[in-house]
Amino acid sequence: MGYPASMMTLRQIEVIRAVMISGTITGAAKLLNVSAPGISRLIKYTERSLGVRFFMRQNGRYFPTPDAQLIFEQINTIYKKVDDLAEVVGKIGRGQLSELRIGSVPSIAQVMVPRAVEKIRKRYPDLKLDINILKIEEVIDYLLLGKGDCAAISYKLDHPALEFLPLASGRLFCIVPEGHALAERKKISAAEMTRFPLIGIDPTDPYGRIMSELFARNKLPYDITIRARFGNTVCSLVQARLGIAVIDEFSVAHGNIPGLRLLEIQEPTRFDTFIAIKRGAPLSPYATHFIASLREEMEAVGKPRRTRPSTR
Repeated sequence: MGYPASMMTLRQIEVIRAVMISGTITGAAKLLNVSAPGISRLIKYTERSLGVRFFMRQNGRYFPTPDAQLIFEQINTIYKKVDDLAEVVGKIGRGQLSELRIGSVPSIAQVMVPRAVEKIRKRYPDLKLDINILKIEEVIDYLLLGKGDCAAISYKLDHPALEFLPLASGRLFCIVPEGHALAERKKISAAEMTRFPLIGIDPTDPYGRIMSELFARNKLPYDITIRARFGNTVCSLVQARLGIAVIDEFSVAHGNIPGLRLLEIQEPTRFDTFIAIKRGAPLSPYATHFIASLREEMEAVGKPRRTRPSTR
């Protein structure tokens, strides 16, 4: 008893199509990179099991029967769908049909995010990317309203709808302009810094609090003569010789701001950074790869500088 045509396997369809295209068993074997006897056996088995004759042989060539011509049209339709599927899978593999939306506070976005994006671009060359620079307080709406997939932050918020994944630990440095009285120093204490005009972030700002706590812990005044909103602005003001500042090491990683000298701070200054995501929301492979790349970049930041705290 024969089986209905719907019971044909993909392998049988592939072999019949190859014989129809090439016109010979040998040609089909070459197309499929298999042995000719195996092709011949499968054709005979398929014809016998389905009760359908697919080919007529004439002068060593195989010609499809009228019934097989009808089947061939359906087979081509199937292959077109398979080709379309393969194309979609290929596009997904390159990220062509997807978008990764990344948020980041300025201190991490300045140097770290571009380096992580470079890595994800190599892995997913066609992935669309949307990168937003956020203040910490903007992260909640950014994630909960679905504007982004994840956000790199320098301060852990307390919110029941958000989850915080550890990113990397960093520390603070004192930055002074080249030629400054402190420029040849390797280390400095918080007390010594208060003797110079200080540039910084508002202490009530979550990011600014990371710097101000250094002075608060040591019961020292933190009088900012020039207040700026972002770390890159602070660096530019120090560059302009308007004062000195405390800044996180991620903002000045890899010597990205010339004209500055970095001094290690004697007191402990360790702080933690995080990736914020919407609680319960699954991470895409693109987001997972980005987070891993960003974590790798940030964890590697301080190693060379431990022995040479300078951007020169």
